Parts: sequence; structure tokens; C-alpha cells
Amino acid sequence: MKLTRRKLATVLASVTAMAAQQPQPASTPAPDNDLKAARDRLQANAAALAATPIPMATEPAFQFKA
Repeated sequence: MKLTRRKLATVLASVTAMAAQQPQPASTPAPDNDLKAARDRLQANAAALAATPIPMATEPAFQFKA
């Protein structure tokens, strides 16, 4: 296939114009907001676990072996 410089310029111009018309993807929340939300969830879960009473007779589900 032979392309002249003019045809190539026309194709490139049309591709560039089509790319400019493409809708931009919806913006995602900023990474800082994601990090803050994750930390808030972690603190809420830790508080809920700390508020749960655990009897002294409860044994762990694992054993420490030396």
C-alpha cells in the first residue's frame, strides 16, 4: 500500500481529531482519599474487635513451637 505524505497527514489528522473527541474516563477518587478511607475502616474494625469480650479460657487457633 502506497501512502503519499498528504494522505498520511490526512489520516494522522483524522486520528488525532477522533482521539480528541473520545470521552475522558470518569475520574477516580484521589489516592489520598482512598488511603484515608482505608485507614478509617481499619481503625473502626480495630475498635470493634477491642470492644468484643473474649473469655480467658479461649485458646488461640495456633500453637507457638520453638
